[in-house]
Amino acid sequence: MARFIGPKTKIARKFGEAIYGPDKVFEKKNYPPGQHGLNRRKKTSEYGSQLKEKQKVKYTYGVLERQFRNIYADAKRSKGVTGEVLLCLLESRLDNVVYRMGIAPTRAAARQLVSHRHIVVDGSVVNIPSYRLKAGQTVGVREKSKSLEVISASLSNSSVSKYSWLEWDNHSMQGRFLNMPDRADIPENIQEQLIVDLYSK
Repeated sequence: MARFIGPKTKIARKFGEAIYGPDKVFEKKNYPPGQHGLNRRKKTSEYGSQLKEKQKVKYTYGVLERQFRNIYADAKRSKGVTGEVLLCLLESRLDNVVYRMGIAPTRAAARQLVSHRHIVVDGSVVNIPSYRLKAGQTVGVREKSKSLEVISASLSNSSVSKYSWLEWDNHSMQGRFLNMPDRADIPENIQEQLIVDLYSK
């Protein structure tokens, strides 16, 4: 199971940013959790900063440690800057693309839609959230699932046009993964070089 089912605001407060999206509770309590959260002035070591960044990425994209290690190994073997390739591989996961396309309001919801066989890739049902998309592949909502309220509500509030590597058609409920994104286009506040430094030790 590669998802966190505990209190998400607590995790967001731990990292000091709303990694799961808009959060009213986080806005009121944007300091570390615990009774000493407001007064904590603990200095973080270099290793601590690197580990924290890795944990933040794992929670953001909803992957487990072993999965993350495998993705990092693939990134290291690939051409290009390892940290940037790592983020691109995470962005190409099916659950993340479903979220980016606006089919689901959160990555956790996107993961559930994929697992419950509501999503098709190139016309065939794919129920593996970690499925890695290739440039040019189409992603859409299964015909039987197009009337789901959670999907229509999410699509009515989404704006997929802000992602240059994706295209989406609301009428057919189908989109295309055009290409791997450039690092500058990925909006998440991540210092990927810290993760590379952590694994290089």
